[in-house]
Amino acid sequence: QITFGSIFLGKVPVHEEVHRCAGQIYGFKGCIRDFQVNDKELFIIDEALEGRNVENCNVPICDYHPCHNGGTCTSDEENWYCECPKLYTGKLCQFATCDENPCGNGATCFPKSRRDVVCLCPYGRSGILCSDAINITQPSFSGTDVFGYTAFLAYSTIPNITFYYEFRLKFQLANHHSALQDNLIFFTGQKGQGLNGDDFLELGLRNGRVVYSYNLGSGTATIISKPLDLTLNIHVIHLGRNLQKGWLKVDDQKNKTVTSPGRLFGLNVFSQFYLGGYREYTPELLPKGPRFKNGFQGCIFDVQVRTSLNQGFKSPGTPEGHPNSGRSVGQCEDSPCSLIKCRNGGKCIETGSTVYCDCLTGWKGAFCTETVSVCEPEHDPPHLCQQGSTCVPLPNGYTCHCPLGTTGTYCEQG
Repeated sequence: QITFGSIFLGKVPVHEEVHRCAGQIYGFKGCIRDFQVNDKELFIIDEALEGRNVENCNVPICDYHPCHNGGTCTSDEENWYCECPKLYTGKLCQFATCDENPCGNGATCFPKSRRDVVCLCPYGRSGILCSDAINITQPSFSGTDVFGYTAFLAYSTIPNITFYYEFRLKFQLANHHSALQDNLIFFTGQKGQGLNGDDFLELGLRNGRVVYSYNLGSGTATIISKPLDLTLNIHVIHLGRNLQKGWLKVDDQKNKTVTSPGRLFGLNVFSQFYLGGYREYTPELLPKGPRFKNGFQGCIFDVQVRTSLNQGFKSPGTPEGHPNSGRSVGQCEDSPCSLIKCRNGGKCIETGSTVYCDCLTGWKGAFCTETVSVCEPEHDPPHLCQQGSTCVPLPNGYTCHCPLGTTGTYCEQG
């Protein structure tokens, strides 16, 4: 057993008597993130009695190796990005790229197959190629789509949110199953590098309850409501924070309060205000906290905020109420599929303003009007021509043209 009079992190002060075993003693150089003695976690900065030459630790995001599929991470003190190899795209090189991008107006192109694409429409656009303009007054969010993207709106950074804020909003759920499981309503925070001490403010749904969390840099405070009354068509949320103390009121439920741990009392966030989802929704890159896995499913409206008791509530954005950007957001109660007719048994799929036809086997194209050749990779069943041979369609079936040195019906013999 060792009894400490004091615990020193990094280096013992020079005025202490130190037994030098061999040579000079050097102080620790690097980052110490979490510090625990027995079962007690100590806040390294807040609970220190004194210190010297200690700075905030900013581990480069590239040290977390975020890039997928052979991407190369490059970073400086402020920014980072992944250099993607050919055939991959996305912030983390996690998506196969579109060879030819037919999507318009800044839409995100995603390959539905090797030949067909889906256009994930930006804010204010709809349609197969995102060429149709739509007016959005009450945004509708579709959660996380089958391609791994979330519908979202991004507003300019909310100013003067450091010490006090209040939010009011209403929402309507798209369904009472997946929409209640693990879904983000809004988020604002620091750069989103997944670090423990990052300041953030987050609201979402988990297991049928509203979850409100914030971190002022010295620990996360969380309030969880009672289960939502699913007989209500529209739900109302009022939440706020004054220094360390936060509160949450949901519908007619009793007001709940919480006090954040540690000694810090200022919320330092610089990101945009994200509603319904996140631009690159990779939960591991968000600050540690609830980390909701999916985007919101349903309609969110009448979002208002104020940062002082002496001012009125305003809609987020600059100018007021106007988002900077967004993706796959539709108008509440409008159906993009009402304007699209898929042919040959195809099913219209809509995720907010994004819409596409899911074709039956044997059909392809934006409206499922093109047949899939027996020689195409998408054909079911696939052709049997061996690798290196050429499949040639015939009126009844196909034949295989064999390369030099092979023979047989499917070029399977040497």
